[in-house]
Amino acid sequence: MLLLKFKLAIYLFISISFTFLISCKPTVSLSGASIPLEAKTISVAVFANNTTLGPPTLSQRFTEKMRDVVSQQTRLALIKNNADLQFEGYLSDYNISAIAIQSNDQAGQNRLTISVTVKYTNKFEASKSFEQSFTRFADFSSNKAINSVETELITEIYRQLTEDIFNKAFNNW
Repeated sequence: MLLLKFKLAIYLFISISFTFLISCKPTVSLSGASIPLEAKTISVAVFANNTTLGPPTLSQRFTEKMRDVVSQQTRLALIKNNADLQFEGYLSDYNISAIAIQSNDQAGQNRLTISVTVKYTNKFEASKSFEQSFTRFADFSSNKAINSVETELITEIYRQLTEDIFNKAFNNW
């Protein structure tokens, strides 16, 4: 009788385990990213520069950075359009503001802020698609002209923005 109960318990355990395993949706994880197994391609459309103050290269640099990130951190083929996973959007804000005002009403530091609006489309898991604005900033000393530090600041802000976008799309952050 005890042997029969033991066999029944093992059978039940195997049945539940098997049911659980086949009910899970398969995904591929690369660097922690969760990508649908059936996804083979990804596209990153050119992000338009809708800022009033941003330099003319803002759009091209962001688009290339986003393409580099998805190429390096996923197994997906990067194509121009109609991909399984798609990114599109526009740069919506480029702003330099004074922060850390000193006693003489002079700014001790300035802040460069860049915002981008992203639409991500996942053809296989529509619930993971989104449209969202992302904003990041970098501070610099007020005794430096923006044109002397702008390239470095934009590079750092783009690194942060693309990381945020990638994490939202593939890591559910």
